[in-house]
Amino acid sequence: MGGLDIRMREVGCRHGRVAAVAAVDLEIAAGERVALTGTNGSGKTTLLRAVLGLHRQTSGRITVGGRETRTAAEWAWRRRACAWIPQKPATGRFPLLGRELLASSAAPREAGEAAAKLGVGALVSRPLHTLSGGQLQRMYLARAIGCVAAGAQVLLADEPTAALDFAGQEEAADVLTALPVTLVVVTHDRALAGRCDRVLEMAAGRLREVR
Repeated sequence: MGGLDIRMREVGCRHGRVAAVAAVDLEIAAGERVALTGTNGSGKTTLLRAVLGLHRQTSGRITVGGRETRTAAEWAWRRRACAWIPQKPATGRFPLLGRELLASSAAPREAGEAAAKLGVGALVSRPLHTLSGGQLQRMYLARAIGCVAAGAQVLLADEPTAALDFAGQEEAADVLTALPVTLVVVTHDRALAGRCDRVLEMAAGRLREVR
């Protein structure tokens, strides 16, 4: 099993004057699979985005693989090291094709093979905005697999099964938990959470361990 460790110390995030994440301390071992659960608005997505530097109003310390991020080069390394499946996948300001999304993984062949296995291989010539929610989630999952093939050792996934039917959720859970990475997944899917090594619940910006 591969992966990189993730460590958070006194991490806080704000949306304007509102505290979204409050003094979170968290250690995730390399190769560990962790599920973040909790109600909408509890800070789960914000915490994942903070790891990637996508949420700027962040205090405290976050390291991935023991490395901090102070420079543009260090942020570039972290974003290569961490594959990302967003909750609301972007479809592109201009028509973005499926194959273009897969190519952005830096391993288009492997991402294309994953798309075929996930049942969306025939859709790679279509603009993303023409895909259903479930098809789009599968395409982003295939891209994440490509990122792992290109060297990513962490996968941050935000509700990656929300738009899928039951069979699709089972398939995606199989794929996600089999990848040789450190997995941190925000989910309301109990079956997916049950496959993780630990389940943490977030409420009002704070974490507690459930299992």
